[in-house]
Amino acid sequence: MMLESYWLDSGERFAQDGVAPLPARASVVVVGGGFTGLAAARQLAMAGTDVVVIEAGRIAGEASGRNGGQCNNGIAGDFAALSNRFGCERATAMYRAFDTGVDRVEAIVAEEAIDCDFTRNGKLKLADKPEHVAKLARAADLLAKTVEPEIRLLDRNQLAGEIRSDAFHGGLVFPRSASLHMGRFAAGLARAAVRHGASLHEQTPLTGHSRMADGRHKLVTQRGTIVADAVLLATGASMRGPFGWLRRRIVPIGSFIIATEPLGELANRIMPGRRNGTTTRNIGNYFRLTADNRLIFGGRARFALSSPRNDMRGGEVLQARMLEIFPELAGVRIAHNWGGVVDLTADRLPRAGVRDRVHYTMGYSGHGTQISVLMGEVMARIMTGADPVEANPFHGIDWPAVPGHFGPPWFLPFVGAYYRYQDWRH
Repeated sequence: MMLESYWLDSGERFAQDGVAPLPARASVVVVGGGFTGLAAARQLAMAGTDVVVIEAGRIAGEASGRNGGQCNNGIAGDFAALSNRFGCERATAMYRAFDTGVDRVEAIVAEEAIDCDFTRNGKLKLADKPEHVAKLARAADLLAKTVEPEIRLLDRNQLAGEIRSDAFHGGLVFPRSASLHMGRFAAGLARAAVRHGASLHEQTPLTGHSRMADGRHKLVTQRGTIVADAVLLATGASMRGPFGWLRRRIVPIGSFIIATEPLGELANRIMPGRRNGTTTRNIGNYFRLTADNRLIFGGRARFALSSPRNDMRGGEVLQARMLEIFPELAGVRIAHNWGGVVDLTADRLPRAGVRDRVHYTMGYSGHGTQISVLMGEVMARIMTGADPVEANPFHGIDWPAVPGHFGPPWFLPFVGAYYRYQDWRH
């Protein structure tokens, strides 16, 4: 078993010929080389902007390359609650942004000829308890009338055509969702950004930022200093660097994943629908099959940050839950076991805008693949003249600091205990 992301291990790594020196000047510096930063860099370069991406580690080495491989439409929370908070029109625009995000991933894959197994396989949301079925039915009724007309509610008997498991009591099919190989998509997106004129620099952590007298930005890295007319922060849950204001509003939380060895024909027996699976518990699970018939299985196995020890312990929890859902997998070898960090906001809505003339977009809360690509492009358009209110579906949302959060998330075990209680009670 490898303590490494299946996507990063099995995908072609982005590589450049030699290590280029960091430029002294740029029109735009993008901080972060995940999907957000790469999509923004590609968009900016296509518009003729001199853009430099600086990445502390390797391209897509964090959340973009360490996730569950799902590219789902639909918001993280409840659409009725979102409508009550913002009104139906604004809530619909936010929901549609996730639809558009999936469309943009598909379009980029086609435009740049990226070989990453992209497929519109759809998402299956599964009821962990009998009482969850009624909640799914209410959600389906509202979504069908508003933003998801093709949604389908399945009872327990109908689930057999999608998933062979006695663990669930019903489900919802979201047909517009997709899946892809994250490592190959990241490498292809990075190559596309460079091909269009962007400059990418790995192993270049940002250590300092200041504003110059003429309004430009001075960015200090371990590989030199660069002066930029504009800056886009696309760092996700980065816990280092100079932007503490954002870190007080993002909670880094661990998510843990395992990948089996190839299952052969067993794959189609356990998941004949081959959709992305998600479950309804607060501490739920997500899973899907890969093109080579592995099962990717993840969840909040521990309320802790990723580390080799936590990844291993999280993997043990996940394997036990996987066998509860799919007893036929007893004896199947776990080939990869890894963890990642989710950039969680308190209300699970993304945040994007500008503060002190620094642009930012982050807080995808575990739904990042599609919305990160979209918001990277959105912020690139805003930085080149688009109206920030019209272009940004998440403009102007209040973003208070998380009380008591100043550094490492010391409160995660208490959050975990609360959600375990809620799952037991409901």
